[in-house]
Amino acid sequence: GALLALSKPSGLPILGRPGDLSLDALLPVLRRRLGLAAELHVVKAPAREYSGLVLLSSCYHTTKKLQQFFTNARLRGQYPATYRAVTVGVPAEVEGEIHTGLCWQQRGDRAMVVPVLAPGRQSLARKDVKRTLTRYRVLGAEGSCALLQLQPRTAFPEQLQVHLTLLLCPALGDHEHSSRVGRVLGVPFFLTPETAPTRTQVLDKELLSRLGLSPQRLHHLPLHIHLQELVLP
Repeated sequence: GALLALSKPSGLPILGRPGDLSLDALLPVLRRRLGLAAELHVVKAPAREYSGLVLLSSCYHTTKKLQQFFTNARLRGQYPATYRAVTVGVPAEVEGEIHTGLCWQQRGDRAMVVPVLAPGRQSLARKDVKRTLTRYRVLGAEGSCALLQLQPRTAFPEQLQVHLTLLLCPALGDHEHSSRVGRVLGVPFFLTPETAPTRTQVLDKELLSRLGLSPQRLHHLPLHIHLQELVLP
């Protein structure tokens, strides 16, 4: 019918400035390529850094109806989005939940998302901090990496990346938050944002070899978080 699904590569934003490459800028080209009469609208899409499922619609009413469904789903205890992630490190438990408060914090000239492990009532009431929750399950593991299924029960920018660092298993290609996981004699531990400046993710030689990457090209490695599934009403 009116719906169209496609898979987005990581690094492609949904919206962009005029002249920039973005999903929104590509929609007229896609419409002509498919020979559609009506213009396409974005119903649901993963964040810029993520790859995965994009849901488009050529019907305005269908778009609004589905967007309202996604907005209200959590209020009804429904969680229609499921992600997959490749992590550097294997969680100690096969499945579980990650709870934490999240907030934006200014660091010099940039803002970053940081965890607040014990948020106060006032900060929650002022909405300076939001309680967040992600369910995870290990689908497989090989060497020092794992494949995880992630189901966010709340919505906050960069929630999945931060939650994976709290699990001490940052996502492969996470050059924003992975520096918060340190190691001593091979044992991982969490570092506060104040003591762990942002840098390109560090991988061991064996993993670099398996990926076919040199340390100099590691910053090109994309974030391995993928929107795998959307359940529609």
